[in-house]
Amino acid sequence: MQISRRTFLKYCAMASASLGLGPEELVGLKDALANPNSPSVLWLQGSGCSGCTSSFLNYISPSEPVDATEVLIKSVNLVYHPTLSAGAGESAVTNAKKATNFILLVEGGVPTAFEGHACVSWSVGGKKVTFNEAVQTLSEKAHQVMCVGTCAAYGGISAMGTNPMAVKSVREAIGKDTINVSGCPPHPNWVVETLVQLLQGKTVSLDSQGRPISIYGGRRMCDQCPFEGREETRILGVTGQCMEALGCWGEAISAPCPTTQWNNQVNWCIAAGSPCLGCIEPTFPGTSLSRRRGRGGQRERMRDRMRGRRRS
Repeated sequence: MQISRRTFLKYCAMASASLGLGPEELVGLKDALANPNSPSVLWLQGSGCSGCTSSFLNYISPSEPVDATEVLIKSVNLVYHPTLSAGAGESAVTNAKKATNFILLVEGGVPTAFEGHACVSWSVGGKKVTFNEAVQTLSEKAHQVMCVGTCAAYGGISAMGTNPMAVKSVREAIGKDTINVSGCPPHPNWVVETLVQLLQGKTVSLDSQGRPISIYGGRRMCDQCPFEGREETRILGVTGQCMEALGCWGEAISAPCPTTQWNNQVNWCIAAGSPCLGCIEPTFPGTSLSRRRGRGGQRERMRDRMRGRRRS
């Protein structure tokens, strides 16, 4: 089934509320897609779990295009993706190597130990090309480098602990700034919104961590959370109550999770009974964010509240 540009624009119009797109942006997108010289897209996958791709593919719509696969493969010129490309093997790799006018999307961290051979992107003519080498080479030619997920943006889970593979963020590996759509994984709408702006040739306004301000520069999670201010729960998994005492990072995180939600707005972490883990932050999955928030007296505050309840 072929998805026309008109159908793709219809999808964008339907999603405009969640993506923050207005009529002028849709006109610009139409021009970008109609232009045969508009950038194509290359998507590399490195040290990670492929969760960012899975998240993107979880977009569901009752009308065409019904999923993100149709949007990317049939509406956007996706030249290369390890699992989504129409081609495979050396033919797919050849297309990636020949690309000259493209936006580079990178998912996963960049292993640098063992001369990078902990993660190999492809092999051509018997020569193995490491992920580190592929990212280095393609980033030099790309118009923009966009990190999809926290592992690519900051190292994330792939770089946690002793980090025996010496995983680095893409920015550290290539030595230049990147556009970071962080999250573990990021919401598919966040990826689409940022990619649309890049396809239009627009400059994406970024915060101090390289993240799009239009997505990550809004209100705190706590300010959007329907459970803010309710009596704190002491039992993990109990929904409908504020989970500050369980380590929820909503006080310091600015992300639209409560409004965009997940899986076609079925649910989101806190509504499902899990505290916010701050997965969009450079410190994830570490603990330095808790220290930065100055919450060393959290246990004492919780103890005082519990004493007050007993007295009452």
